[in-house]
Amino acid sequence: MNIECIVVGPFEVNSYIAHRGAGGEALVIDPGADADLLRDALRRLRLRPAAYLLTHGHVDHVSALAALHREWPAPVILHELDAPWAFTPVNELPPYYAAPAAPAGAPCLVKDGEARTDGPFRYRVIATPGHTPGGVAFHLPDERVLFAGDTLFQGTVGRTDLPGGDARALARSVLQLGELPDDTRVFPGHGPATTIGEEKRSNFFMHRAAS
Repeated sequence: MNIECIVVGPFEVNSYIAHRGAGGEALVIDPGADADLLRDALRRLRLRPAAYLLTHGHVDHVSALAALHREWPAPVILHELDAPWAFTPVNELPPYYAAPAAPAGAPCLVKDGEARTDGPFRYRVIATPGHTPGGVAFHLPDERVLFAGDTLFQGTVGRTDLPGGDARALARSVLQLGELPDDTRVFPGHGPATTIGEEKRSNFFMHRAAS
């Protein structure tokens, strides 16, 4: 699997385009801002989105979605607990972000453990509440890939001091991700990629969650 990481917006969110080669379909994960950059990447690689995967509802992870969805309609995957507020004024963050526009149609609301196939991609939804109530990670077992959103980063974990945050829930979520195979590549919502094995060895917060 080819994974393009495009860093977008004032908070430097990792937006990902996952694909198996130019001219095919792609998963677009967390299209957070700078729609033109994401659009240019899709066009350059001649890709069409099979689905838009949202790891959580925060404005910095969803603000380019509507613009891309207008050009390439495809299912929008979002946990049911973040859907009620993700595209409403409560999600604005002035002066950095206005309230994000909603894509046309209703999102596909998912729950923990749900298995989906969109285009050629098979993945599982892992509920990871703590950063937001409806935070999820997307696990592609055949590819040994995890899109972790703002739950697990290289050397640290997501913050829990924003509305809806829950430190105990985040600790349980991190512990659950630690059960994945060590060679699972982790692509977080911010910062560099890592692996589950590396985080189990060196991430203080993962150690603390396990104690």
